[in-house]
Amino acid sequence: MAKSMDKEVTKKLEQFRGAVATAAEDVIFHKFPTKVSWIELSALIDSTGTSDSPYHISHGSLSTDAVVYPPPSSSLEVDEPDKKRKRTIDGSALSSNSNDLQSPRYSNRMRANQHIIKLHDSLKTECSELADSCDKVKLWVNLTMPKIEDGDNFGVQIQEEVLSELLRAQESAYNLRDGVRQDHLNRAKICSKIVKYPNIEDYTLSLKEHDEKQLFFARQHLIDIRNIYAVLTDILHKNIAKIRAPKANNGVGLY
Repeated sequence: MAKSMDKEVTKKLEQFRGAVATAAEDVIFHKFPTKVSWIELSALIDSTGTSDSPYHISHGSLSTDAVVYPPPSSSLEVDEPDKKRKRTIDGSALSSNSNDLQSPRYSNRMRANQHIIKLHDSLKTECSELADSCDKVKLWVNLTMPKIEDGDNFGVQIQEEVLSELLRAQESAYNLRDGVRQDHLNRAKICSKIVKYPNIEDYTLSLKEHDEKQLFFARQHLIDIRNIYAVLTDILHKNIAKIRAPKANNGVGLY
């Protein structure tokens, strides 16, 4: 005898499907178009050409702080790099190995570019929103797929292409998000050179050029995210009928 789901479970499952469909509808018909239109990203991109915009290239070198500051505390105890500390356990002296914590050889410090950090925070927010929105639409598209059978699979192929486009958008968001980490690593390498060789002017100039490049990239990343939203909006709206009902006899809709 074939088993079937409990009525209460079936009801909760349908409620879940309805909630997923409602969330996907809001993303497809409201959030994506709003991001593309002048209300959101396009307006922000258009404003980047003015000098008062935080994304203007002039903020690059102006926000760069290439000053090497003294250590936070003058009482720092700096050990020689090769000096080994000794510990006593139960009266026996043991020399520590290379895993012991040692003070840095160069204890001076340099400050991060606070202006670029703010732009990075905005970029991370946009990437998180894009990835989250794609997740909602992906789940809905997967739930609207009909059962596997022969014939009339053109609509299913459209759904699969839409899923591929959503996955590519998510990967782009993850890569842009990871670029923030890579930027800090690259900047830290330049700063370490300035701390080590403060009299070499080219290291200071390279830091300023690096920050200017990040201003350029920040604006370009906004354009990339806006374009991703535009492509997703276009492909979803053009194929919404087949996404909702991939087969002629498929009754699964947005609700």
